[in-house]
Amino acid sequence: MSGRAQLMWDEAVTGYDFGRDHPMDPVRLALTRRLVDAFGLDKDMDVVAAQPAGESTLRLVHRQDYIEAVKAASADPGAADQSYGLGTMDDPAFVGMHEVSALIAGQSVGAAEAVWRGEALHAVNFAGGLHHAMPGGASGFCIYNDASLAIARLLELRAERVAYIDVDVHHGDGVQAAFWEDPRVLTVSLHEHPRTLFPQTGWPEETGAESAEGTAVNVALPAGTADAGWLRAFHAVVPELIADFRPQVLVTQHGADTHFEDPLAHLAVSLDAQRAVQVACHELAHEYADGRWVALGGGGYAVVEVVPRSWTHLVGIVAGREIEPAAVIPEGWRQEVFARTRQLGPVRMTDGRWPVSWAGWEAGYDPADRLDQAVLATRRAVFPLRGLLA
Repeated sequence: MSGRAQLMWDEAVTGYDFGRDHPMDPVRLALTRRLVDAFGLDKDMDVVAAQPAGESTLRLVHRQDYIEAVKAASADPGAADQSYGLGTMDDPAFVGMHEVSALIAGQSVGAAEAVWRGEALHAVNFAGGLHHAMPGGASGFCIYNDASLAIARLLELRAERVAYIDVDVHHGDGVQAAFWEDPRVLTVSLHEHPRTLFPQTGWPEETGAESAEGTAVNVALPAGTADAGWLRAFHAVVPELIADFRPQVLVTQHGADTHFEDPLAHLAVSLDAQRAVQVACHELAHEYADGRWVALGGGGYAVVEVVPRSWTHLVGIVAGREIEPAAVIPEGWRQEVFARTRQLGPVRMTDGRWPVSWAGWEAGYDPADRLDQAVLATRRAVFPLRGLLA
């Protein structure tokens, strides 16, 4: 197996553009790629542009009628069929939508193939992580569910156990739905509570179909959860489940919208805590999946201040060259930020909260604490189904 990592990138992915006033501004992808270059991370990786996902691959997750609806809306946005979630405020139709969505999906599928075949130990597609798309419809800024497609392709290649960890602020509902009945896939989503955020799913009691009980895991965090609580919840649930499941491949989704500056959600997580979870996922891949790791992007709508830094940290970890939180951001990148956005870019790769710390679950819990109540709800719902102590 090659130790060299792959960065999946085709400049055309920046064509995933819902329009000027939409929060998912593709400048976040372009600025991330430029920051990766500014730190020279591309020199430590193989930069690969995979082919778009073809119809046979898309059909591993998506219905044929939905694919046809996306194609039709892509050719004539004005005729988009809203019964498929297309042409809505969240998912406006645009010319070329099918092509660029299939291209993003192709990067995630290509990453999964490279890792499974031993061409790379780790691979990252920060344009991916579009986890809300359903088999038969668009949802939450997502047209094709590249994360689900990557996992489905791994199963097609005869993987027997794939674990998916989703730390986006929104529930990873599309991936959970795709593998609800499949005991070969463990989906773990750590997100803001569905009472206060889209898509209003991801309750602890959602644990999988009868044929796959205990393979859907949801940690629903109270609004306002900050670094110490977020990290406590992650470490109180995720490592023990991954150790029990023993995946052959780990797929992770790193939406940056948990950040306290994100305009669409209500958690209060810092860049430094996001980096800590990225490092933890890397360690879990090595400890339990022979290092096989596919890392994806996701949500994130503070497109200058947060997303490029968070995902550049992720790329550095994947590449085996972690960027120190105190690192100064190259001036050339900050100049490009201003030229593109008329905003002043951040100066360092930290929010000033490094090193982050949290209280481990093994030291005990407070049944009156809202964060601990959330963790307990998940452990009590899932752990006994897996033969683990709650």
